[in-house]
Parts: sequence; structure tokens; C-alpha cells
Amino acid sequence: MKKLIIGILAHVDAGKTTLSESILYLSGKIGKLGRVDNKDAYLDTYELERARGITIFSKQAVLETGEVNITLLDTPGHVDFSAEMERTLQVLDYAILVISGADGVQGHTKTLWLLLQMYNIPAFIFVNKMDQIGTDKEKLIKDMKKQLGEGCIEFGKVDTTEFYEQLSMCDEIILENYLETGHIETQQISKAMRERKVFPCFFGSALKLDGIDELMQGIGVYSTIPSYPAEFGAKIFKITRDEQGTRLTHLKITGGKLKVKDLLTNGKWEEKVNQIRIYSGKKYDAASEATAGEVCAVTGLNQTRPGEGLGIEAASGSPLLEPVLFYRIILPEGCDPRMMLPKLRQIEEEEPELNIVWDEQLQEIHAQIMGEVQIEILQSVIQSRFGVSVSFDAGRIVYKETIGNTVEGVGHFEPLRHYAEVHLLMEPGEPGGGLQFGLECSEDILSRSWQRLILTHLAEKTHKGVLTGSALTDVKITLVSGRAHNKHTEGGDFRAATYRAVRQGLMEAESILLEPYYTFQLELPEKMVGRAMTDIEKMHGVSSISQTNGETAVLVGSAPVITMRNYQKEVNAYTKGAGRLFCSVKGYEPCHNAQEVIDNIGYDAERDMANPTGSVFCANGTGFSVPWDEVKNYMHIQSYLKNKDNSLKEQEKRHGVSQELSISLEEIDQIINRTYYVNQGKKSAWRRRKTAEESYYEKASYVSAQKEFKEEYLLVDGYNILFAWPELKELSDKNTDAARMKLLDLLSNYQGIRQCRIIVVFDAYRVQGHREEIISYNNIHVVYTKEAQTADQYIEKFAHDNQKKYNITVATSDGLQQIIVRGAGCALLSARELKIDMEEANRRIKQEFQEIQGMGRSYLMDALPEKAKQQMEILIKEEKDV
Repeated sequence: MKKLIIGILAHVDAGKTTLSESILYLSGKIGKLGRVDNKDAYLDTYELERARGITIFSKQAVLETGEVNITLLDTPGHVDFSAEMERTLQVLDYAILVISGADGVQGHTKTLWLLLQMYNIPAFIFVNKMDQIGTDKEKLIKDMKKQLGEGCIEFGKVDTTEFYEQLSMCDEIILENYLETGHIETQQISKAMRERKVFPCFFGSALKLDGIDELMQGIGVYSTIPSYPAEFGAKIFKITRDEQGTRLTHLKITGGKLKVKDLLTNGKWEEKVNQIRIYSGKKYDAASEATAGEVCAVTGLNQTRPGEGLGIEAASGSPLLEPVLFYRIILPEGCDPRMMLPKLRQIEEEEPELNIVWDEQLQEIHAQIMGEVQIEILQSVIQSRFGVSVSFDAGRIVYKETIGNTVEGVGHFEPLRHYAEVHLLMEPGEPGGGLQFGLECSEDILSRSWQRLILTHLAEKTHKGVLTGSALTDVKITLVSGRAHNKHTEGGDFRAATYRAVRQGLMEAESILLEPYYTFQLELPEKMVGRAMTDIEKMHGVSSISQTNGETAVLVGSAPVITMRNYQKEVNAYTKGAGRLFCSVKGYEPCHNAQEVIDNIGYDAERDMANPTGSVFCANGTGFSVPWDEVKNYMHIQSYLKNKDNSLKEQEKRHGVSQELSISLEEIDQIINRTYYVNQGKKSAWRRRKTAEESYYEKASYVSAQKEFKEEYLLVDGYNILFAWPELKELSDKNTDAARMKLLDLLSNYQGIRQCRIIVVFDAYRVQGHREEIISYNNIHVVYTKEAQTADQYIEKFAHDNQKKYNITVATSDGLQQIIVRGAGCALLSARELKIDMEEANRRIKQEFQEIQGMGRSYLMDALPEKAKQQMEILIKEEKDV
């Protein structure tokens, strides 16, 4: 049977659970309609949910409609349990978004819509509570099109001209087909829906079973059954415990099948499946296997975590909606926190966003929480499960930190018999993007295994900022360089060096404190709008009037969580219960009172011994500490960022030295005499040393022995010549490729004249992963060096390896390279000399061509006999007289 997984999402109190009950009842899954009011809803399986009348944990029910087996997932609607809802989105094929007809599109509704867009989930929309007085279908449709998109189309009146016209405006292909045929096929609508271009809207009342049949028929007609690969894959989205305390791993099979006693692993752990359960409400059926497209709960797995992928399935990222409040859990007197901590860890497995933290110094347990409702639920869960009554302090805001500029962080760890150095490029990331890690390090500098280890260390912990010790976010960290020792480096050395590199970079960077912001929707009497807007301005927020009907106004905007967290109580007071405030977490933005927060927290980054900012170096067999601001004076590897910033200047300096800066042959002689002959001693000092010209430019000599013939090679340092010739440099400033091609054309012509082998060498040492590349261009050869190899190095190596086999001349104006090439026994041409030689060769060949052309020229008069010439002259003269 075909399988679909459909989730129901809604703003709190939109009637989501009531819709679930109606669907189950009409499908025949349950024989009696449950009610939230009566505390007997089929999917509110926890006593706490029934007592409070809200959905706290996502649950599932299995039903059949037609030939489709549907797993219906009911998700929490309250914003405090958004993370639970978001984890469920990862396994959905389709979603049903429930909107209250009495309230329209609310603040959290738009958050849910953005999440559906981010996870690319097609959605049906059910507008509930249309039986209430004052609901206006046309107004609601207009509001949905404005706030959610033009693809929101009512599917109550299909096969009408108006319906087809609205559909055709959502997709160009549908429009073309409609114009040609005047009809739109169901398959085309399904495809447009799957691509999130069309969102079928149904109107009704879940409480009165109105519109539910149309919704279910629409799901059966317009949904597409996904196809799955044969290879096993699964996505873990939730961890729970049953009434006996058995740990359950909830997952969706995304490929192949899963059987009891199968061995599962994610590369770090390996465990066996003991039981497979297919839940429907509170009850379950044990199954011997689960196939692709099914959601099941598995026992026997004790190390799984929400978001993990098994088999071919990749792990998913952290939920976007995360807690923004930080509380201290206050235990009753006599309760040992160390005994309580493992129990709280069990709850953390089920709700990872709680982030239970043990503060060793203060001997306290802290937790991150979304809001006050979650606090009440957490207290109740701890009481019912462990019999411990806990309380929470006033709480504080969860701040974060980022950076505003690019820096290079350097970490060095070298106590005796240990060694590691790490260089990290740290750049500001996209807001809300979290920490991103990259790699731009050559394996010639650091082996691949060490590089992977460093990336693992970067991702294995939450890095602290240096302003308040809050978590670092929205930063891209790229490994750019590092060094290991063949004998003394161990894995732990790179962990220490990596952490220190992050901290050292943060100390140099322009750090920015971030605080969480709410996006809100405030409904209140119109006459109180002025008071509300004044309050929001005092809270350092922004607001605007979204709509008004003469009696009620709706304000929308955003404000810091810390200033708005208790504003609902004020709204209730000054509106006498008529105002409603809906908030959802918007994300993190720069803190409105950063300095005040920094001063109050009083964090000292340099005294945080668990997160050192400095490095450890070694001298004379003893390790010593170096503070963060002096690390770069001691580091063993050259600064990557400095090289990158000055790359163009260095390239010009290395390859484009003007003739005035190049050294003469006499100066090279002096340097060689001071270095090569320095240890010859007094005995040889009297001998006259040959000049460079005498040594390397062989004069003609007449000897009886036949001179050995050597093939001639001309090696050209491409970028050096390119930057040294004014016309090429000017062209290079506009288009480097064009300048390079012009140089190659000139050298191709030169080769035809000089008749030697020409090799032009270009730097490609900064191109990550580039291998040495040799290509033929007309009659010359072009070399692009491999990563981490300069043109200088290539030429020097070629000269050293082949100077005995070939007569090698090197064209460069790099003074240092000239010395090295001279030492290898090769001839030299400066950039200016090469240019003169090429121009002279061109001039000479042009002159010779003209001479040859002139010498070979013949005239008709020269070939005629003398008598014929006289007759021709008489004719010409007569014609002139006429």
C-alpha cells in the first residue's frame, strides 16, 4: 500500500487537535470524537496535555483513506515547544497548516510557513472555525495571498474558470497548457504543489466536521507518493520513554527496510534493534520489519540523538528555533545535584534544546528554556517521573557573540615532546547561519589526516566568545595552515592548538554581542494603539500597524526578548483583558545595551583557564606560555592573512621588478665571490676570478676537438615578464587573461625566429588542489605550477636538474632568482633584455624579408629584346604626342 507521512501544524488555539480528531473519526480510525475540552482527545496521550488542553509532545496515528496509508503526526502549537515541532518537520512528506478563521494569519503562523519553506515541504491549508460569526472567506483568502503567497488558492470550487485562472498564474507551464487546451490536468496541479507553487486551501469547521471530507479528498487526489531507494536509510527525529521507562528511538525509514535484530551504526556507535513498534495514539503494534516511508519507534538503541541519520541518510542541522532563556534549576533541600544530573540528562535526550549544563564551580544545574509554559511542563515532568519538586530562578537571557571583521587566529601547543600549530581564518558569517567550517590548506603543508582532525575539534564543542563567555555564532572558520612534528605530535596537541587559535583570533577580532529578538503580533483596541507603540519604542523595538477595522488594531514588529518577555501582563492590565500578544523568536541581532550587559556579567577572557587565549612554545627543553597578543611574534608559520592581503603587491614585487631594481652581472659576481669563494682560504685568494660574462657566456674558441652540441632552452617567468613590461602590465590591470595570451603570442613568434625550446611558467600555487599542468600553445610550452609551488621554485628545479643536458637561459628580473640561476650555471636575460632581443629579432626578420622581396622582383621591360624595347618606346612617345 502507498504510504504518506503528513504533519498538522498550527498557531496555538487554531483547532489543530480538533482537526486531527475529525480526520481520525471520518476515516474510521476512532469510533467517537474526542474533545480537548473533555480531555479525551485521541492524540493527547499524556495526562499533562489533557489537563492543560494543549499539545506538548508530537504523536502519531495511522489511518487509511482509499489506497493510501497515512501516518498523521500531530505537533505542538505553542511557541514554547517549537523545537519539538521543528524536529518533526524533517520526516514529513506533506503538511496541513491550520489557520483560525476568526484570527487569520497570526505571528507564529508565519514562522511555521517559513519553516515549511526552509524544509521544502508541500502544504495543504485548512482554515478552521468558519462557523464562528464574523468570519469572511474572501478577506481571509486575500490575507493569505498577501502574507503567505499567491499560491494560496481555494480548492472548494474546482473545474471553474476562476479556479483555472488562479492556478495558471502560479506556473508558466500550467499557463501555457491552459491557454492551449482551456483545461488543467490533475497531474499538473500535483506537480505544482510538490514544487511549492500551489497551496490548496479548504475552509470549514473541524468541530462540526465541516470541510473535512473535502480536505481528505484533496489529499488523496493531489498528493504524490514519494519514491525511496533500495539501500537502507533512516532519519531519527525524536527520543521518548514509555511508561516502563524503555527508551524509544522514533525514526522514519527513508530507504530499504529495517528488521528486528538488525545492527545499526552511525560510525561512532553500533547497536542492535530489539523491537520495532508502530504507534497509533497511545497504543502500538509490534512489527518484524518497517519499510521505506514508515515512521516507527525502535527499542535497543541507547546512544541515538535527534537529527542523526542512519545508513544513506545524512544528519540534519540544529533546529532554527532555539531557547533564548537561561535558568538555574533549584533543587529541594537535601537533594544531591550530582545524583539529579543523570536524571535530567534523560529529559535532555528527549528535549535536546534544554541544554542541561553542570557548573562545577558554582555546583549548580542550568537549563535553556523557551518560556514560562515550558517551565511549568518541565516541573511537572520531573515531579511525575522522578518524584522531585524543583523550582527555577528568575532566569536570564541567552546571549551570543559574533565578529565584525576578518582575522587570522593562531594557536600553538608545544610543551616538551608535543607539537602542533594551527592557523584559522575567521570571517563574519550570515546572520542565523551559526558556525561554518571550511578548509583551504594544502596537503604539502599539513597532511589530510591532521586537517580532518582539526575540523573535528572545531565542531566538537561550543566555542565561547570573549565579551561575556557566551556561545560563538555566525562565524565562518577556515583552516588555512598548520604544522605537525613527525615524532612528537599527538592528536590531543591539535585539539589544544585549535581551541587556542579560535580564542586568539577572537581576542584580535571586533567582537559583537548579540541578543535574541521576538517578532510579535499585538491585537488590542484601536484607542490604545498609541500607548502600545510608545511601550514598544521604550523596549527598543519597532512596530507598525498591520490592520485595523475601526475597533481593533493589529500591531506587528520586533523587540528584544529581555524587554518584552513580561509584556503580556501589562497588555492584560491596560486593555482589561481585551489585548492579545503573540510572540515567536525572530533570531539574534546586535544587543541594544551591549556595554551594560558586558559590565554586569564581568567575564574576563584571559582568566578563563578552561579556554586559554594564549599559546605554549618551547625553548631550551622547557615549555613557556605566550599571551595572545604576542603569539604571532613566536609562531612558526608565516601569516596566511598577511600574505593574502598583500598577494598582488608581493606578486608584482616578486615577478614585476623593474629594471632599475634588478641587479647587474657585476653585482652578482660580487655576491658569488662573497659566498661561494668565501671559504677558499688565503692560498687561492690571489687568483683572478672570472667575471660573470667570462664564466657563463662562452667565447668562440678554435680547438681541434669538436664541441658537444646541447639543445637550447629558454625558461620565461611568466608573471614576472608580464608585470615588468609596461604595455602588458597596463593590459593586465584590465584583463589578466588577455595580457597572458598576448605574452604567449609574442613568445610564439620569438620561438619561430630563435629556434629554441621555450617554456613559459605561471604561478598557480594559490589555487587549492591544483596539480602541475603542462600544455602546448602553438610552438611553445606553458606550465601552470601545482598548489604551494611558485614559478621560481619550478624554474630553479628545472635549471638544477637539466643544466648539464641543455643550454638553459632564464628570462627574469627577480634579483634573488638571478643569483640562484647563476649558481646553477644558466644564462640570464632580464625582462628588459628579453624585450629588446625580441624587438631586434622582429626588426631583423622584417628587414631580411623586405630585402628578399626586393631581390626577387622582376620587370617586363628587362625581359624584352632590344628591338622590342625600341618599338615600345616609339609607341609610348606617339601616344603622349596625341
